[in-house]
Amino acid sequence: MPRKYSVEFKEKAVHQIIEMVRLESCSLQRAYTEVGELLGVSHHTLRAWYRDSASVRDNSDASGGETMEEELRRLRRENRELKRANGILKTASGFFRSGTRPTHDQMISYIDAYKDQFGVEAICRVLKQADRGFITSRGYRKATTRVPSARALSDSLLIPEIQRVHAENFSVYGIRKMWHAMNREGFHIGRDKTARLMKLAGVSGRRRGRTPITTVSPKTPDHRPDLVRRNFRAQAPGRLWVADITYVRTLSGFAYTAFVVDVFSRKIVGVATRSTMRTDALPMEALEHALTTAGRIHGNQLIHHSDRGSQYVSLKYSTALAESGIRPSVGTIGDSYDNALAETVNGLYKAELIHAQGPWTSVGEVELATLRWVHWWNTKRLHEALDYATPQEVETEYY
Repeated sequence: MPRKYSVEFKEKAVHQIIEMVRLESCSLQRAYTEVGELLGVSHHTLRAWYRDSASVRDNSDASGGETMEEELRRLRRENRELKRANGILKTASGFFRSGTRPTHDQMISYIDAYKDQFGVEAICRVLKQADRGFITSRGYRKATTRVPSARALSDSLLIPEIQRVHAENFSVYGIRKMWHAMNREGFHIGRDKTARLMKLAGVSGRRRGRTPITTVSPKTPDHRPDLVRRNFRAQAPGRLWVADITYVRTLSGFAYTAFVVDVFSRKIVGVATRSTMRTDALPMEALEHALTTAGRIHGNQLIHHSDRGSQYVSLKYSTALAESGIRPSVGTIGDSYDNALAETVNGLYKAELIHAQGPWTSVGEVELATLRWVHWWNTKRLHEALDYATPQEVETEYY
């Protein structure tokens, strides 16, 4: 039976297509394909929604796609050298973080790994400015005329793979996840070797920071019970959802993102991003997304757990839960332990996407990037709590 999509869902999808074309100067066909994959909608359906949308008619002359593309090309030309220098310093940060000069072999391995991307002369020039003891381009060429050892040959083959796997996973994996990821890719290397290669490749993991409290207390009493009591375990998908909201600073103001997470598989089943969280519209959009995409919902067996924020106590939100046969549950205002899993997701979202790729210019940019991160989280990210499987794999294995 075909799915029925709300007008709001269709307009949101069209908005994301417009934002992708505007921000990335890509073709409409690419935007249909990628947004469709992120939302689980065919590109043919998205094309029809786009053509029928009032948003497209209202904004058809607003962006001037070719002019923006020309301007982007000009800016890239003007800043190419600066970007290349920044890229070199970023990829080499693993060398200098410890405060000790890299060994001769480490310098050679690093240049081998990045010479096609940056060029030998540029690498040696930029890093010699950072550390006067760094090898010169002449010294590199002299060293590479020698017959390499078996270990050096192995490193030269594996370092690009380390960089590729790390980059494909939002550049956030530390040693343990990289070790598992490399083995899943067919590279059967040990954990210590993974750590050594990551240092040579100039890549490292990201740590989760503290998540600020975004709860707005309701003005009316909240009599909903705490059905979870910090026991964030579920025996099957669709038994326990947790929900929360976090904020993102952009150059044009704040953006707010709401998540709904299935506790069993750690899958993010609902997500929404808006410029305000002062109404129930943001969590309602995330809930509707969850109800649309979750698939299997067991009547009266599903618990929805949140904090006692006013957004989750509204009549509209409570009615939507009741009509879907979902039992509401709440923790304490501002107590992260009472909604620990949702707080964990918020913290990882900030560390792996928001802080790693900012600054952000607009809510639309955050929204598109969030969709991509959620898709990666569900289908590719390895979760330690799931024995280094993905949420999609865990859910598929259950069914």
